[in-house]
Amino acid sequence: MNSLSVTEIAKRSRKVAFQLSRLTAQEKDRVLLAMAEAISANSEAILSANKQDLEWAEQEKIDRPLISRLTLNPGKVQGMAQGIRSVACLPNPVGVREKTTELDKGLILTRISCPIGVIGAIFESRPDAVPQIASLCFKSGNAVILKGGREAQNSNRVLGSLLREAIASVFADLVDAVQLIETRAEVAEMLREEDSIDLIIPRGSNDFVRYIQKNTQIPVLGHSEGICHAYIDEEADLQKAIAVVLDSKLQYPAACNAIENLLIHVNIAPKVLPELAQKLNDEGVQLVGCERSVLQSSLIHLADPIEWDTEYTGLKLAIKIVDDLESAIGFINEHGSGHSEVILTENSELAEEFLEKVDSSSVMWNASTRFADGFRYGLGAEVGISTNKTHARGPVGLEGLVIYKYQLRGEGQTVKEYSGENSSKAFTHLPL
Repeated sequence: MNSLSVTEIAKRSRKVAFQLSRLTAQEKDRVLLAMAEAISANSEAILSANKQDLEWAEQEKIDRPLISRLTLNPGKVQGMAQGIRSVACLPNPVGVREKTTELDKGLILTRISCPIGVIGAIFESRPDAVPQIASLCFKSGNAVILKGGREAQNSNRVLGSLLREAIASVFADLVDAVQLIETRAEVAEMLREEDSIDLIIPRGSNDFVRYIQKNTQIPVLGHSEGICHAYIDEEADLQKAIAVVLDSKLQYPAACNAIENLLIHVNIAPKVLPELAQKLNDEGVQLVGCERSVLQSSLIHLADPIEWDTEYTGLKLAIKIVDDLESAIGFINEHGSGHSEVILTENSELAEEFLEKVDSSSVMWNASTRFADGFRYGLGAEVGISTNKTHARGPVGLEGLVIYKYQLRGEGQTVKEYSGENSSKAFTHLPL
């Protein structure tokens, strides 16, 4: 348990953030590799702490999807270490010259990438989020304050301690680049630290994210529910469509990018739905649907209207038969959460229309929605998936954790020389 107040934690983060912004890529990567080694070498301690969390979760009758996300094994622990190494291999996102403009001779404007500063990350259940978020923040030059769920408290403590020890082994004065808080009261306090914290990233339910947004003046990068869709078009390859739908639902049902709604074109429903319903049922998936889908399979029960707007994070799927592509797109834009959607079709024109008109952060054609992930997208890892339409959207990796600033280099110019009828100079605005 941290003995520091949240205000002191935030102030320490602010102080260390200025130091982090000046680190070279090589210096940051040395720290990241030390983090990875600390995780890899202490698998037993991590798994022991995780076992305590699982025992507590079982006693408290925590929902099965949360327990699934909470559970670690030796492979997942080594995966954490490998994820940090992957981040170390990525290009340095800080100090990138994005564009340069000559405003006039001897007056040069440059836009350059820089860290955001201090990140507050709040998430549920998944202890692997600790090294993911910490490594991405460190690589992008940001200090981070982490708040995990009560159900993962022991795992998070061990992981946080290992990461801080790794940082200190390379740069002792940067140990506060990663800090943890544990209680709801501390979250409430953190949301009031707008002078020290630059961005809050919450990962949880829609209600949880809305609560964060309503109770802070700090900008919030929101990822709430993952109500994702698959649409099987009348020109779909049936076996390809079935394989992608099964993967999108079953590969990891608790994931936020697993599908919750399946839409099927009316003309292909009799060909695909009986077989697909049977395969889903065989895997333990509870099926609900519209009246037309119920007529196609006795395994489908009539859906309550609220179920089109429900994130199950488990073995349940809602099925709707639609008349055409336009109906599918309209349904997705109305009921989806802006997360991840896929069209199954061999018609490239329809696919391109779907990709263009569906208003989500990730839109796929003949590929599982489970690909919507920072690691799979080549981002190394992710701090979360944003459904926002500002700054960063979709899986948020390093690029979503930097902002930019303008640097203007002159030779004594004044605005007066460029203003009014008697101005002696004119802007060239020449891209360089």
